[in-house]
Amino acid sequence: MMNSQNGNGEPADIPKTGPEMSEIVLIGVNHKTAPVELREKLAFSGEETQNALKLYQKTPYINEVMILSTCNRVEVLMVTDNRSHAIEAILSFIAGTKAIPQAQLKKCTYIHSGTRSIQHVFRVASSLDSMMIGEPQILGQLKKAFKTAVNQKSTGLILNRLMHKAFSVAKRVRSETGIGGHAVSISYAAVELARKIFDTLDGKTILLVGAGEMAELAVEHLIHNTSSGNLLVANRTLSVGVELANRYNGNAIRLEEIPEKLKTVDIIISSTGSPNYIITKAHVKPTMRLRKNRPLFFIDIAVPRDIDPAINRISDAYVYDIDDLQGVITENIETRNAESIKAERIVDESVIKFTDWHERLDVIPTIIALKNKLNGIAKMELSKTLQTLKHLSSNDQMAFERMTASLIKKILHDPTLFLKNPGSHRNKSVYLDFTCKLFNLDKERDETIR
Repeated sequence: MMNSQNGNGEPADIPKTGPEMSEIVLIGVNHKTAPVELREKLAFSGEETQNALKLYQKTPYINEVMILSTCNRVEVLMVTDNRSHAIEAILSFIAGTKAIPQAQLKKCTYIHSGTRSIQHVFRVASSLDSMMIGEPQILGQLKKAFKTAVNQKSTGLILNRLMHKAFSVAKRVRSETGIGGHAVSISYAAVELARKIFDTLDGKTILLVGAGEMAELAVEHLIHNTSSGNLLVANRTLSVGVELANRYNGNAIRLEEIPEKLKTVDIIISSTGSPNYIITKAHVKPTMRLRKNRPLFFIDIAVPRDIDPAINRISDAYVYDIDDLQGVITENIETRNAESIKAERIVDESVIKFTDWHERLDVIPTIIALKNKLNGIAKMELSKTLQTLKHLSSNDQMAFERMTASLIKKILHDPTLFLKNPGSHRNKSVYLDFTCKLFNLDKERDETIR
């Protein structure tokens, strides 16, 4: 096994042996292949990402590179002209800097190249490879990782186009499927249930009992789904309730004020650590007479429960606990999985189109070099011929030039089609190399690439 690092932990210089076709390669570790204990060790901070990109840019055979690091995955995406050397350099660097045995790292590492790497990037961007299918955070994380790489100038033509296409695919998946439109968290499911009861949440008064993380997430979803309304926060520690209420332009109340507020609120979301019911049937029953049949909706996301289930027996009062919400989530996960079939089709279509562009990209310099060489020869020979035909008019000379250009175009037609698509059972690089040697195009092709 080659040594890809020098004594300073930087990738060592690797002598280049010969040109190979640039290839898209992805190396990664995610929630499917490694436990959280290992993923935590592998995670890259913002500063570590920038430093790693600088080092990777100096590594021979790595032409373009970016790093995606989240709580569920660490992936290095690159364009390389020598896959084996580039992969070894990446793995050696990560193992060295993260103090993880390379053998342990390799056991949980997946490597994709060519079409599979393109498909993987599109699936990640579309949240088809996430722990929770359809979650929206990964796209933002991918955009941030790409921006970091662009600022570091570690991407180029291929990765820039790949990432922009990935963002476009993710947008199509969101707009053309229902993969992200169904609640798969307790807090979001609570809001979805509230919308079913009231049709709209605009203008509704919401009472939040407790100020923990679950309650705050529910408030965030509620605020996102309503353009107007009132928020009340009741918490055992008033100062904590005031802090949360202020963040969402609401008002804080004491727990003792809840029975009085039941006359005016529409939705109660409760998530405290109380061992006893916070709101009982005795609190609600007299209140419902004063509400004149206006529905009162309770969402109990506490364990043990905060809301007395006997309230459900009162007309126009609806109580949903965490088991009810879990049923909604299970149903919605099944819906998301069904919608993911449509999303996979969108991804596969996009992979075909991008792969076609990428494969043709390698052909273009050879085709341009061949065209330039034939044009150069034709121009030189036509100039010699026209010098001996001084009697020709300018129109006649232009006719010769048009004929020459037409001949070159027709001569190039079949070779161009063949080089772009030699057939799936043939090695395209062999024909490109043969064409360069047959027409002595190395110099012209190098100038085209530059």
